[in-house]
Amino acid sequence: MPLRGEVVVPGDKSISHRAAILAALASGDSLIRGYASGADGRSTLACLRALGTGVRQVGDCDFLVSGSGLREAPSELDCGNSGTTMRLLSGVLAAWPFLSILTGDSSLRGRPMARVVEPLTRMGARIWGREQGRYAPLAILGGGLRGIDYSSPVASAQVKSAVLLAGLRAEGRTSVREPEPSRDHTERMLARFGVAVAVRGREVSVAPAPVLTPCPVRVPGDLSSAAFLIAAALLVEGSRLVVRGVGLNPTRAGFLRVLERSGAPVRVLDLRDQESEPVGDLEVSHARLRPFTVGAEEVPSLVDEIPILAVLATQAEGTTVIGGAGELRHKESDRLRTMAAGLAAMGAEVEESQDGLRIHGPCALRGGALSAEGDHRVAMALAVAALVARGATAIEGAEAVDISYPGFFETLYALGGQG
Repeated sequence: MPLRGEVVVPGDKSISHRAAILAALASGDSLIRGYASGADGRSTLACLRALGTGVRQVGDCDFLVSGSGLREAPSELDCGNSGTTMRLLSGVLAAWPFLSILTGDSSLRGRPMARVVEPLTRMGARIWGREQGRYAPLAILGGGLRGIDYSSPVASAQVKSAVLLAGLRAEGRTSVREPEPSRDHTERMLARFGVAVAVRGREVSVAPAPVLTPCPVRVPGDLSSAAFLIAAALLVEGSRLVVRGVGLNPTRAGFLRVLERSGAPVRVLDLRDQESEPVGDLEVSHARLRPFTVGAEEVPSLVDEIPILAVLATQAEGTTVIGGAGELRHKESDRLRTMAAGLAAMGAEVEESQDGLRIHGPCALRGGALSAEGDHRVAMALAVAALVARGATAIEGAEAVDISYPGFFETLYALGGQG
């Protein structure tokens, strides 16, 4: 059945994490509206509560965050499945003169943390973790930091943000340079909370700002969540869908640029500015797609959308090449491997390389028993593939969608999607 109607997706995860953390560092109350409803967002709020921040829910997805300085947590800080929570809080806690222990679920404890431990240690933080700080749990004894001029070997908004957050309470200026631009929500949000941020090309720097100014934040819809519904509408004949109030930050909109190259009829309606972030409504309908190429320079702007781009590639008329995406091997699952295995099991012609995928389309997909390996984006991507597959599909671990998009399956079915 075609997907038809209008929908609002959960609040942007990346912006929600940053808004809550900066509100905790401010002196006073900040009202955050439209906060991300998934488990990752809840992990950040729980950690902030344990650190002494007042967090009160005042609406379905609205929270009043009362900042008054952080204090040592009485026990370990559980980041759940959220790498953003762990990496950004590592930067924050590196600057506070007490002991913090950050842990998470088995997936998070297997993800690389050295990329933030190394620059924070250079700033003067004392950090211990498994395998010389490569993996969580992380024990951080903070305070006494000095600003650094850091050239990151990877384009990672989480690394950049961790260093900048540590720099707020460091002595002297802190600068971060990246090989490619990464999402810039932290820079935008810091400015809203009164921090003097300087951006020069791929370099971002901050001066010390030990106390921030509270402010209200309205979180736009998460483009990474919307991407799955957009892809479903593109694939299922007769579909027409409008997604309201989606964040369209240029550093996050690589997915839309790829769709434009593939001939997808996606229109931006009512583009507007919402508290320093561009927001708009997206209208999409079914179309035949051209193959596309994604290179390393584009990956930071669409890294979360690669699983669903792989699904779209199975129905594009030609060979799609995705490269420079080795970072996906260090997500909730090895996303290159899990997507290649899942799509191959459905009958797609997929070749896996060290840093990407090569997919030949269009393919007649078939349903079957699949595994998401506990990865929320893989689960949603395979569910969209199931919409155009012949036969029934069962996805083991599909409950992982609650990490970022609670109610995803209910929304999909309400719009008409059936797999």
